[in-house]
Amino acid sequence: MAAAAECDVVMAATEPELLDDEEAKREAETFKEQGNAYYAKKDYNEAYNYYTKAIDMCPKNASYYGNRAATLMMLGRFREALGDAQQSVRLDDSFVRGHLREGKCHLSLGNAMAACRSFQRALELDHKNAQAQQEFKNANAVMEYEKIAETDFEKRDFRKVVFCMDRALEFAPACHRFKILKAECLAMLGRYPEAQSVASDILRMDSTNADALYVRGLCLYYEDCIEKAVQFFVQALRMAPDHEKACIACRNAKALKAKKEDGNKAFKEGNYKLAYELYTEALGIDPNNIKTNAKLYCNRGTVNSKLRKLDDAIEDCTNAVKLDDTYIKAYLRRAQCYMDTEQYEEAVRDYEKVYQTEKTKEHKQLLKNAQLELKKSKRKDYYKILGVDKNASEDEIKKAYRKRALMHHPDRHSGASAEVQKEEEKKFKEVGEAFTILSDPKKKTRYDSGQDLDEEGMNMGGELAGACFPKMLQRETSGPGNFFFQFG
Repeated sequence: MAAAAECDVVMAATEPELLDDEEAKREAETFKEQGNAYYAKKDYNEAYNYYTKAIDMCPKNASYYGNRAATLMMLGRFREALGDAQQSVRLDDSFVRGHLREGKCHLSLGNAMAACRSFQRALELDHKNAQAQQEFKNANAVMEYEKIAETDFEKRDFRKVVFCMDRALEFAPACHRFKILKAECLAMLGRYPEAQSVASDILRMDSTNADALYVRGLCLYYEDCIEKAVQFFVQALRMAPDHEKACIACRNAKALKAKKEDGNKAFKEGNYKLAYELYTEALGIDPNNIKTNAKLYCNRGTVNSKLRKLDDAIEDCTNAVKLDDTYIKAYLRRAQCYMDTEQYEEAVRDYEKVYQTEKTKEHKQLLKNAQLELKKSKRKDYYKILGVDKNASEDEIKKAYRKRALMHHPDRHSGASAEVQKEEEKKFKEVGEAFTILSDPKKKTRYDSGQDLDEEGMNMGGELAGACFPKMLQRETSGPGNFFFQFG
């Protein structure tokens, strides 16, 4: 109506100008029709050009802005489309399609509340409009997903947040805010390639997006690429100096890097106590940095093994593999600690895990050694029975045998209960078995190497075939209850 009134004023002034205005309108309509043709052929760039020409010829026509908005939406340029849609309804508030397009642009950009207002206006103009009804439901659904995601983020239920953002992005595909939240949660879940991809897509469109720079840095930080991560955090802070998350992450990254390096330096210098303290302080900086913390636990486990605190070392390595179950170094360190504490079944399990992951000759040999020690551990420990070290000399073995034989000889316990006599007789027999094996170089070699001794007259349990005793020990009696030993 405003355009018509303006035309009336012009007509009263000069007739030639009225003719020019009519001609402009006709030319604008021609451009619009050409734009419609290209739009129908899905050549949206050409459609955009012709709608722009139509607007240039007649800038007060609401439908031209509406058409160009539709074209820009098809090109994914929702922010520009929003401007045209808003202009169309400013020119004609009764333009239902204009309100629908404005709402659709708001929704695509993630502003669901503004979208609801536009769809409500469309429904006021046409309460039976099916598209407006559906889009209004969609906008409300997005607001609900936002609300749930906000609550779940606080609860650190990042999987649920990703789910909500995926659903919201079905209606708001151009919303950077939703994409960033999804990417941040993917990073928190350790799905770094996916998070990087989302952030990179945003940065291709907007290289100054501080949130996307922060997420890129976060992924690098959690992948233990701390120096590169700091660079992205610093860049994000240049774009948005008050970016709180980037500020905290940058501070944590720098502190973590410094503590870890100081701990490594102390370890190399042999100052294990200081190294332990520094690694412990580093572990308290950021519990969310799983990969770096896994390395810190493994490093502290190495320190504990140097300090011969093997149980603590095992616990640290266990914490490391809980955080990163692919961390080979932690498995190897724990396996060695298991070997040192004679927990051979656990050591075999760790070495099997390592060998399944990296089939190297070195890992195969480590597994083989652990399996051998496990096999040996299931036999009687003759060294333990005699109370000697595995490197004991022949003379030490003889002396130990004499001592143990005297200790467990049946005559010494003749006055004891039947149960005690039976137990001591068993121990006396085991002492004889142990000496039979360890005093014979050939049998000792086979025993030490873990080979079966059946063919030597003894099985892996150490039972003496024929219950023979060493000739070295001869028993002589001089009356009931009296005994003495004569050694050859």
